[in-house]
Amino acid sequence: MAQKGAQLDRETFSCSICLDLLKDPVATTCGHSYCMKCIKTHWDEEDRKGIYSCPECRQTFTPRPVLLKNTMLAVLVDELKKTGLPAAPADLCYAGPEDVACDFCTGRKLKALKSCLTCLVSYCEKHLQPHYESPRFKKHKLVEPSEKLQENVCSRHDEVMKMFCRTDQKSICYLCSVDEHKGHDTVSAAAERTEKQKELEVSRQNIQQRIQDREKDVKLLQQEVQNINRSADKTVEDGEKVFTEMIRLLEKRSSEVKQQVRSQQETEVSRVKELEEKLQQEIRELKRKDAELKNLSHTEDHNQFLHSFPSLSALSESTFSIQIRPLRYFEDVTAAVSEVRDKLQDVLREEWSKLSLTEPTTRAGFLKYSCEITLDPNTAHTLLLLSEGNRKATYMSNYQSYPSHPDRFTEYIQVLSRESLTGRCYWEVELRGGGVYVAASYKNISRVAGSDYSAFGCNDKSWSLQCCNKSCTFLYNNIKTPVSGPHSSRVGVFLDHRAGILSFYSVSDTLTLLHRVQTTFTQPLYAGLLLFHSVGDTAEFLKVK
Repeated sequence: MAQKGAQLDRETFSCSICLDLLKDPVATTCGHSYCMKCIKTHWDEEDRKGIYSCPECRQTFTPRPVLLKNTMLAVLVDELKKTGLPAAPADLCYAGPEDVACDFCTGRKLKALKSCLTCLVSYCEKHLQPHYESPRFKKHKLVEPSEKLQENVCSRHDEVMKMFCRTDQKSICYLCSVDEHKGHDTVSAAAERTEKQKELEVSRQNIQQRIQDREKDVKLLQQEVQNINRSADKTVEDGEKVFTEMIRLLEKRSSEVKQQVRSQQETEVSRVKELEEKLQQEIRELKRKDAELKNLSHTEDHNQFLHSFPSLSALSESTFSIQIRPLRYFEDVTAAVSEVRDKLQDVLREEWSKLSLTEPTTRAGFLKYSCEITLDPNTAHTLLLLSEGNRKATYMSNYQSYPSHPDRFTEYIQVLSRESLTGRCYWEVELRGGGVYVAASYKNISRVAGSDYSAFGCNDKSWSLQCCNKSCTFLYNNIKTPVSGPHSSRVGVFLDHRAGILSFYSVSDTLTLLHRVQTTFTQPLYAGLLLFHSVGDTAEFLKVK
């Protein structure tokens, strides 16, 4: 309790400006006490107005009061200091760089707790107390601390702006309403706030409804991603099973062919070995007979020679003949296997189109992949006017008031779509005028002014079909390719990002291919338009179904 009482004493004898114990205490005529240095500094700041106020109760004095040291109060403060009380509370909350500081604190300022829209001053907890305690401040409007209080003061009349001019849509003070805004539709700021608050609530409801709608769309898209992933995973899994079965079948057939070849090899070798043995036996018999004839030839007894010669010289006929086949024992098998391979390749080549989802051949087939394209205002050249929900671009004679943006084209009168394009996409563009580029481009195409390479088709980041005076030219990397085919005011574009296909079609009663690109796309693409011929030319992305 003694400690609590000491704290109360400390607060009683503290300066409400510096929040420390009074130094050279002085009292104003309204009865509040301050450090002499603190109150002098405060009044020095008010010298310009010539009216001096008490920081506690806001009572004003004219002229500036003469301050005299309060000797009795100074003695009491000295006695308090001798009690050994801490020099300052430990829990003071000083204002940081991002905080609103108390306007009354001197030296190191405390953080403001509230700002007063009537006083146009911010107060810390200590200096705010008169607003809670004094009836004079009962009607003052306290708000969260703000650094923008001076924005509520009329720069012309130095008065608080408590009115609103609906004619000029700006806040004004009372003097403005009878001066430069005389005759205008003016109301109190509070009344205008009430009306705007209603509009704000309607806007919030619209925004919240749109958020709900978009969240539903996000859930649908997330579900679509899950469905795509599940379908792709199942397709890959089933495909692997089928290809594994095909590989096993081929391996089985390969094993059977190998077994048949080895069996035939063994049969043929056995046959040849048997013939070889018979031949070796005949050779041995012939060599024996040759040796006997040789011995007989050396016999000196003529009668013995003549007697033995007939039996030894007679040769028996060979009972078999040898036929050597050409070296083509298993060529028929090789030919048969090669024929199977060729047929399999033909089947795969014919059926692969069903797996690779080839390009449709009819407009109805293309419309399955139709997507809605909108133009990105942040990329539009300032001579382009976007309309029809940002689907239509018109070449204007005057510059549009678009805000500056690093994505904006500044050299050529062109614009990119807001949507990135991957997978399979189809869109159609309606052309009106003398010259339009219908393009597809990477987002990192150059925006640098003065660069010829920022135009669609004049670099390796964009592909474009130039439609001008009933003729077409395809451009890529600044290389022009003449395009033949019927001219139409409507151009269809088909993209198969994975397959690297980008096709341009003339759309009328039928679709006619104008040009097809076969490449490898390394980034998502964006649809683009470039208008270059004359003011009034338009190009519009159509809603096709």
